[in-house]
Amino acid sequence: MDSLKIFITLFLLSFSSCLIGVESDHVHHNNNTKRLRPNRLFVFGDSYADTGNIRKSLTDSWKMPYGVSFPGKPSGRFSDGRISTDFLARYLGIKSPIPYTWKKYAGKERLLYGMNYAYGGTGVFKTFNIPLPNMTTQIDYFQNVLSSGNIYSPSHLHSSLALVSNAGNDYGTFILQKRPMTELRGFIKQVVDQTEVNLRRIHKLGVKKIAIASLQPLGCLPRKTTSTSFKQYCNASDNAFVSLHNTLLHRAVAKLNNETNPSTFVILDIHNAFLTVIKNKRAESGVTRFVNPLKPCCVGITSNDACSNVDEKGEKRYTVCEDPKTSFFWDVFHPTEEGWRSVYSVLRENLKAVLI
Repeated sequence: MDSLKIFITLFLLSFSSCLIGVESDHVHHNNNTKRLRPNRLFVFGDSYADTGNIRKSLTDSWKMPYGVSFPGKPSGRFSDGRISTDFLARYLGIKSPIPYTWKKYAGKERLLYGMNYAYGGTGVFKTFNIPLPNMTTQIDYFQNVLSSGNIYSPSHLHSSLALVSNAGNDYGTFILQKRPMTELRGFIKQVVDQTEVNLRRIHKLGVKKIAIASLQPLGCLPRKTTSTSFKQYCNASDNAFVSLHNTLLHRAVAKLNNETNPSTFVILDIHNAFLTVIKNKRAESGVTRFVNPLKPCCVGITSNDACSNVDEKGEKRYTVCEDPKTSFFWDVFHPTEEGWRSVYSVLRENLKAVLI
């Protein structure tokens, strides 16, 4: 079991805690007013957004059965297939941005769709005592690429969108450090305050539109319902802290929009989208009704095993459902491709704000 998986598993035990398409610049008309559709995407964050940056030695996402649905083999995505970054790129009508660590293998034309700086397992602060770049460092990488001047120009940034993902690794680290729970509320404020600093910095570097994902309901992650065969309701106390994070995040984004253009910063309501899919009792347009949405498709055969684990003989220590499309969650933390597709179907109206 590699180090990152161990730390993430410990986190989940304790707290439970993005397409292919091509499009050039588009000018849309709305009430005779021209507006430019974002045609490149820059991504910062964690495993909910990482499409291949994290090193193979640090994660299970480069092992089978990850990537079984897309691209048919492990690609570094923490899912059976496409994730949040891919679906947002699809909505924009562009190719999913190339991972930062693979930029030297991509042609300049491919790089013009943007770049993904997200690394699985990271947060706004240092997480899990592992050598991975937190969001501040990811933005440093972005700034260095911009400073080189040989890929992106100011005009490129003017028609770009940034996606910022924070799926809770900072809180997992908080638990791992065995800090008193009485300090959690104060720490949540620190996380959101640093997120505000990061958003402000990305905008200052020239990105004109920034989408920040709200925190998903950590109390609904499958690890929390393992003991009840994934049939128990979401953990209300865990989700109460998530609500505090999201409340503070909304205030921070409102503050930033008051300082800039009112629609510069947009919250992608991942939290509500997750709950809508999980609680879906009837078929809604574009949203799959999962029979048991809290049960993951890929799960270890014991509590000490995880998706992709094998023993010393190479025998699988996990099971995989017959069809990942029938599951909302892929593993105990991450949605399936079908799960993410349903989430983005719920987000349709929210996504329109990205184009304003």
